[in-house]
Amino acid sequence: MIPRLVAGLQAGFRQLTAAMRSQPGRSASWLMADKIVRLGGGAVLTIWISRYLGPSAFGVFSFSMALALLFGGFGSMGLDTIAVRELVKSPANAAEILGTSLALRLLVGTVMIGVAFAAAYVLRPDDPLAQRMTAIIAAATALAAFDVIDDWFQSQVLSRPAAIGRTVAFAIAAALRVVLILRRAPLEAFAWAWLAESALAAVALSLSYRFSRGRLSLWRARARRAVSLLRDSAPLLLSSVAILVYMRIDQIMLGKMAGDAELGIYSAAVRLAELWYFVPAAIVASSLPGIIQARAAGEAQFLQRLQRLYSTVAFVAYAFAIPLTLVATPLVRLLFGREYERAGPMLAVLVWGGLFVSLGVARSAFLTAMNWTRTHLLTVATGGALNVILNLLLIPRWGGMGAVIASCIAYWWAAHGSCFVYPPLRQTGRMLTSAILLPRPGRLDQSPRQLPGR
Repeated sequence: MIPRLVAGLQAGFRQLTAAMRSQPGRSASWLMADKIVRLGGGAVLTIWISRYLGPSAFGVFSFSMALALLFGGFGSMGLDTIAVRELVKSPANAAEILGTSLALRLLVGTVMIGVAFAAAYVLRPDDPLAQRMTAIIAAATALAAFDVIDDWFQSQVLSRPAAIGRTVAFAIAAALRVVLILRRAPLEAFAWAWLAESALAAVALSLSYRFSRGRLSLWRARARRAVSLLRDSAPLLLSSVAILVYMRIDQIMLGKMAGDAELGIYSAAVRLAELWYFVPAAIVASSLPGIIQARAAGEAQFLQRLQRLYSTVAFVAYAFAIPLTLVATPLVRLLFGREYERAGPMLAVLVWGGLFVSLGVARSAFLTAMNWTRTHLLTVATGGALNVILNLLLIPRWGGMGAVIASCIAYWWAAHGSCFVYPPLRQTGRMLTSAILLPRPGRLDQSPRQLPGR
């Protein structure tokens, strides 16, 4: 049994390597290299910071982070995939699309700083440190408005310049965090370091765009374009917020219901479980332009390309989930120390939620190509509501493990289970089931004219 499993994994990795040699594959490779450096380095720093702070202080930091990211989700306006789609369809209007997207995201992101601070004040009226940290981290999410530059690079299937710029910004911010740890800085200093990294990333993306012969001075915001973008992105905005709810509400509720120490331990498991999520995200981001083009070529080609994407993403999820399950407890003990040992069983379960998170990301490419943004909203909103209800029921009984179980069920529902309730998605549900049962990476670079049957 084990030799057959190893042989299957080896064959799958050979196919995955071949897929990575294509143009979308090379673009995805740059995205993944950027994420590996930033998330890998970030994981090392997070582990170091968590050991330095201890579970309780790390729980305060995680609470502030979750709350800031929850409201910071409004700042993205759901414009990422819509902007990429419009840039692929209308490259001549790139300056207007990018300028309008940037203006909208900056405006809303700035407003969300105050909203996040108010929410922290309501939830923790006697904790001014958590309130300040939430506002600082929310300001960092507002600067993510400059990620619209990356939307342009994605539309060109060209990720190298943005990846290099962001990696340089991360390296500088990482050095700052190391200095803070060595100098035994207070907790709030790490929130300021987060803001510094976002500012550096914005500058780096702007310079990368300039070096690619782009000119920010040519960007223009237009009211008519804003209305058009908001009309298409409004459901995606709500979907993004709903995703953040069912991805982050567990930490907010756990901190409120079980205390900072329990949240700190749970957050250690979450950090490791989510460490590889960038891989399916990078694959989907680089495949989206080709999927949009394949839809125009015909239904058969479109569905074939989607099935390859689903199967590839599922294979990647298994490749991470199986080993992590086997080594979860000793890994947590080794990395975080015995104070966090109870995060091991949490990680062993939570990592399987990543399979459905990955498939949900892949399915979003289909919904974007179809412009079924309201369907996306419906599925993730019900997933978020389910997560809240399950957390209320399970956290009082099982603490962090209750939050783990609630999250996994919510992830499955939002990505897979909901497909069988909503008739237009039943075919997608069957395709996702096929990917779960027979995960197999395939080439993602075939143009519509290359696909069988064309």
